[in-house]
Amino acid sequence: MTHVIDGNAVANRIQNDLQECIDDLETAGVTPGLATVLMSEDPASETYVSMKQRACDELGIQGLHHELDPTAAADELFETVTALNDDPDVHGILVQMPVPDHVDRATVLRRVDPSKDVDGFHPENVGRLVAGNPRYKPCTPHGIQKLLEAADVETEGKDAVVVGRSDIVGKPMANLLIQKAPGGNATTTICHSRTTDLGEKTRRADIVIAAAGYPELVDGSMIREGAAVIDVGVNRVDAETEKGYELVGDVAFESAKRKADIITPVPGGVGPMTIAMLMYNTVKAASVQTDVPVTLP
Repeated sequence: MTHVIDGNAVANRIQNDLQECIDDLETAGVTPGLATVLMSEDPASETYVSMKQRACDELGIQGLHHELDPTAAADELFETVTALNDDPDVHGILVQMPVPDHVDRATVLRRVDPSKDVDGFHPENVGRLVAGNPRYKPCTPHGIQKLLEAADVETEGKDAVVVGRSDIVGKPMANLLIQKAPGGNATTTICHSRTTDLGEKTRRADIVIAAAGYPELVDGSMIREGAAVIDVGVNRVDAETEKGYELVGDVAFESAKRKADIITPVPGGVGPMTIAMLMYNTVKAASVQTDVPVTLP
């Protein structure tokens, strides 16, 4: 019987456990603060930001939101980030991507104070992750680690394949899996759009993490019996529904489910974990910046 991991349930447990940390900080006079910055009219980006702010409200984290005109000069965004860096009530800063074409993404990431970079994308934080001493683990890969842990999936000594090499998921996920640390010690292969015979690689894996951004790229024929399959993809495809589309992952769920022992659905799998781990990083940032110790879940 294949176990379908309920990402909402795991995320709720983590956020419930974070509540005790937030209460401890409040007792010490500290309210964790997360600032989100949006410079886009993309509906998906607006939805993501609203979900993050809603999570802040539910947990008692101070959510501060800044919306900038997408046609404004890049300096306006940089000045906003600088002001947030200097604000002691802001412990975490998240600039929602993508930014407009006239704004250099790499420059935005470098402008965020590394100690407030709760996405974990600043070059300093990327370097710390690779070195095995992460300040903040990127939210989606960290959430995947938590999902595997919740499903009792052992990574040590296992063969893992990460399909996708993005800076947001693929690369940091592979780095976490190879670390000499809990949730790591896996023999890890990164596959991508130039990989020859992707199925030959994934069929050898005990753990497959699909994060390539291609609808139903990985199907059951590419999965070994008993594997754990984590689907990071969220793709909108045309469908005969009221909205005219449906959301599917990078994994063909029904065919992969017939092979896998453990699998995540789309939606309701990895997505909720990304927000939960953003809250986790914000609470951690508040604790570190104020020297108020908490026991993170």
